[in-house]
Amino acid sequence: MAIAIDFGTSNTVITRWNPVTQQPETLSIPSLSMQHGLNPPLIPSLLYVKDANAGKFAVGQQVRDRGLDLKGDARFFRSFKRGIGANIQGFLPELDGQVVSFEQVGQWFLSQVIEELAPMQGGLDSLVLTVPVDSFEAYRYWLGKVCQALPVEQVRMIDEPTAAALGYGLTEQENLLVIDFGGGTLDLSLVRLDKTAAANNQPVGFLLKWGNKSLAQESKQKVKTARVLAKAGQNLGGTDIDNWIVDYFVKTQGLPVSSLTTRLAEKLKIQLSTHPQASEVYFHDETFESYELDLNRGSLEQILKENGFFDRLHESMMLLLQQAKRQGIELDDIHAVLLVGGTVQLPAVQTWIQQYFEPEKIRQERPFEAIAQGALQITQGIEIKDYLYHSYGVRYWDRRKQAHSWHPIIKAGQPYPMSKPVELVLGASVENQPSIELIMGELGAETGGTEVYFDGDRLITRQVDNNTTTVKPLNDSEGARTIAQLRPPGYPGSDRIKIQFQVDEQRFLRISVEDLLTNDTLLEDKLVAQLR
Repeated sequence: MAIAIDFGTSNTVITRWNPVTQQPETLSIPSLSMQHGLNPPLIPSLLYVKDANAGKFAVGQQVRDRGLDLKGDARFFRSFKRGIGANIQGFLPELDGQVVSFEQVGQWFLSQVIEELAPMQGGLDSLVLTVPVDSFEAYRYWLGKVCQALPVEQVRMIDEPTAAALGYGLTEQENLLVIDFGGGTLDLSLVRLDKTAAANNQPVGFLLKWGNKSLAQESKQKVKTARVLAKAGQNLGGTDIDNWIVDYFVKTQGLPVSSLTTRLAEKLKIQLSTHPQASEVYFHDETFESYELDLNRGSLEQILKENGFFDRLHESMMLLLQQAKRQGIELDDIHAVLLVGGTVQLPAVQTWIQQYFEPEKIRQERPFEAIAQGALQITQGIEIKDYLYHSYGVRYWDRRKQAHSWHPIIKAGQPYPMSKPVELVLGASVENQPSIELIMGELGAETGGTEVYFDGDRLITRQVDNNTTTVKPLNDSEGARTIAQLRPPGYPGSDRIKIQFQVDEQRFLRISVEDLLTNDTLLEDKLVAQLR
């Protein structure tokens, strides 16, 4: 059974390929999914830790049904996807004798979901997972490690916006802009869906794969190609809006900041997607706390403006359009705009999108299901041709600035897997040098970074606009920096090692190291992320 999971910051969607109808269908897990008629079955991305050591958790709708999301308890987690692989500051809770990381919470959540899902489907043969377009290798590497513990023969990954383009089924269109705006991230992706069959049936979009099945064995359909042309993304989503609404009521009504008030703010925001005015009343029969909150669309739009919301949207759109223009694609060459995620349902967001595109180009009828259903297409003969969104580089000492800096060795825009490696030759810098160290990193945007940290009950994401390159070091830890033991020791004045850098089909950076003096191979095709 082929299953796709769109693990979201606010909600998670699961789909399967129906062999009878030859169409994807969204699954409901009775114990975990929200049951209502307005939207497809969604699993709230919530987790409550009952006993970490015994592996006892409440997940999804279970958390809300038991009121575990309203108590301000350190055992309750929401929006944890945002912290996975991010620079984390501030307090992280200690539960049952262990400090809990965002990665651990995410693993618990996904494992519990799949544990409930597998018996319903009679086991899982093939699993497709979606990842944000702006995710660093650390997130993908974490997701890969989670999957290795699962009883699944094949696991693949696909960027969320690319999956959304496939999910809308617009294979007759040429250039599609996907605006994926969920609880935690804004992802823009310009995708070209080609109608012609690819030259061969070898899958190039798989980021993680094991088992013996080939794509040709899974499907006899002709392979269609989804080519990613431009990408832009940032940590911005519905969770931020919830926090801004709470802050507004803190300022105007003295509302306390808590899990309960954040939930009320989220309900107000959802109401404003379909109504011009929203109200929420809450009364606690034990503490006698009472809240009566009113908000209209005009007030929400003002809150968004004051927090720089529309400026950040415009920044991402301009970045994407600049990339498109470099490939000869103008605004009018974009044939359709596909809206995905809960945040795109806000009228203020839709009005902003209409500043760039005519209403007849905009489609929004499948905001929740498009990603998961589109992800299933790569099990049915769709080939994904993608490129690196981030550069890879090495750290060096900048004598002019008297500070460390980063030199790109594999630049963003490089298709992967690479056809030939990039080479770098290094020598010893001191007499009798026993080894050579090299710190490698994934280089992100040059406008600053993102900090994720706890502030009381809330998980806060803050942009750090320091005009420096955001870097995720891949091997900057004790013992991992050393890439070559020199026997005999090295001396300045001559080249000593040759390094070959390669990005594989999983989009992971690998290195091989040769000792030029002894002709020995010191490292061969080593995954850098595993050096840590």
